[in-house]
Amino acid sequence: MSGPNGDPNISIDDTNIEDEDDFSEEEYASINSMLDQINNCLDDLEDRNDSLNGKLHELLESNRQARVEFRAQLAGPPTKDMDEEDSSSSPQKEQDIEKT
Repeated sequence: MSGPNGDPNISIDDTNIEDEDDFSEEEYASINSMLDQINNCLDDLEDRNDSLNGKLHELLESNRQARVEFRAQLAGPPTKDMDEEDSSSSPQKEQDIEKT
């Protein structure tokens, strides 16, 4: 017969269940100490994760702003020559555009 986890040749009757009273106070103190250390490590990891997450958001926002500024520089401010050219488009230019 297989065991409760599918292990071969282990029956439920063969398992020994130990009482919790078998642990000494020193063992409980040791386990509590290890759990406290694990908890402290997890808290430290959580703090580092939060810090990294905040820095990542700052970096993303900085990159967004830099892209906006870069696009603005590429587009450049409209010059007087371009404004005059756009406002004084002649009918001849419009006809040339329509022909193409």
